[in-house]
Amino acid sequence: MSQLLDKVKNFGAEKLANIEKPEASITDVDFKRLSCDSVEYLAKVSVINPCGHDIPICEISYTLKSSGRVIASGTIPDPGSLKASDKTLLEVPVKVPQSVLVSLARDIGTDWDIDYELELGLTIDLPIIGNFTIPLSTKGEIKLPTIADIF
Repeated sequence: MSQLLDKVKNFGAEKLANIEKPEASITDVDFKRLSCDSVEYLAKVSVINPCGHDIPICEISYTLKSSGRVIASGTIPDPGSLKASDKTLLEVPVKVPQSVLVSLARDIGTDWDIDYELELGLTIDLPIIGNFTIPLSTKGEIKLPTIADIF
């Protein structure tokens, strides 16, 4: 009897490991808006859902780092769902307080941009498996807004 249970357990584990999971990538991070208290950037995430049904997104968590320091972090609860057998483009707004930008003056002063590392966690609700987080990361430079961008 125990051999039968082991075979069933191994079969179930094998099937779960072979379930197609969505794939995601960060396609762009760009300036969105400037306000009195913060600068908002927009991260675009492309997600391919191979499943034949919509998959709900539980949350998107993000951490934006510069010079090894966290300059912005947060979560976006319940941002919608992934379209069945299609590509979905998600937009993740990232707010950086003006006070943090002032503390990065040395990096900003040399080339008017911020060297950054963005880490995203896309948590989805997969059937049978439950909540599954797709970790994403990208590095690059974000240009700060100029007077022309403001007006």
